[in-house]
Amino acid sequence: MSFAKNVANVAAVEGNPRFAQLLTHPVAFMHFVPRDLALFFAGALAGATAKSVTAPLDRVKLLMQVQGLKVGEEGAKKATGFIEAIVKIGQDEGLKGYWKGNLPQVIRVIPYSAMQLFAYETYKKLFKGTDHELSVLGRLAAGGCAGMTSTLVTYPLDVLRLRLAVDPVAKSMTQVALEMLREEGLGSFYKGLGPSLMSIAPYIAVNFCVFDLMKKTLPEDFRKKPQSSFVTAIASATVATLLCYPLDTVRRQMQMKGTPFGSVLEAFPGIIERDGVLGLYRGFVPNALKNLPNSSIRLTTFDAAKNLIQAGESEYQKLVQEKCDKNID
Repeated sequence: MSFAKNVANVAAVEGNPRFAQLLTHPVAFMHFVPRDLALFFAGALAGATAKSVTAPLDRVKLLMQVQGLKVGEEGAKKATGFIEAIVKIGQDEGLKGYWKGNLPQVIRVIPYSAMQLFAYETYKKLFKGTDHELSVLGRLAAGGCAGMTSTLVTYPLDVLRLRLAVDPVAKSMTQVALEMLREEGLGSFYKGLGPSLMSIAPYIAVNFCVFDLMKKTLPEDFRKKPQSSFVTAIASATVATLLCYPLDTVRRQMQMKGTPFGSVLEAFPGIIERDGVLGLYRGFVPNALKNLPNSSIRLTTFDAAKNLIQAGESEYQKLVQEKCDKNID
């Protein structure tokens, strides 16, 4: 049965608004879209759009993060800087090189972003106290669990994306996957999973928690405007990135083929000994430039979707009340 027929049948039931009424109030159609489904697809679309827009900066960041590992192998070559990495990609691979590895990233981010945002809303319900209020600790726990859930499901695609982005010889995701299976085994798809979970859990926890708490402090009239979501998302992403970036560098270097680090406890002192403390923040500038619009697009879109769902339900209930009032008259 088509969506239109389903709506018409529901509208035909006594007490429900007629189909003609619904056509004059199109927002009310959101009442017929399952809330969870709407949130899931909103998260997927927001994630895919954000990743594609910021893909060039992500590629630069990845090259800078793993450069320290290559320097250790080659010995003499100095680490690549931000501007140098941008120029090098353009010279060696042309314009399309900035989006190399973006396909597996988009394939990964659709379920990843959708699941992460949806899981956060679900975990928030689970962590509510007896007074049905969500504490700061509850928000942090919900964000951490949401980050780990989405990471566990999509992690192999993240490893594939990294290998494809930094290997100049790699041609496709399939080629990289087959080589990894043949040369390194199935376990290679989960290299660096530990530090990934350790980095994503606090990042998402801090990001989502700061976002929610900042939104709550805003005046109610301003709270539902896209501008407030955008500004709040930038602030929350900045705080989370500053605190959690070193763990992201560690996991990237552990994902690389031939990495000398077997654990997080080895990687942290190893990177500091080789590159200094600043080595943990290599690629931070492009990552910050990428994360700010990325997080803003995702959270703003997700907030707008939630507001649209609420507006649709309110509009539908108004139409129901109007019909009841007319019947009484």
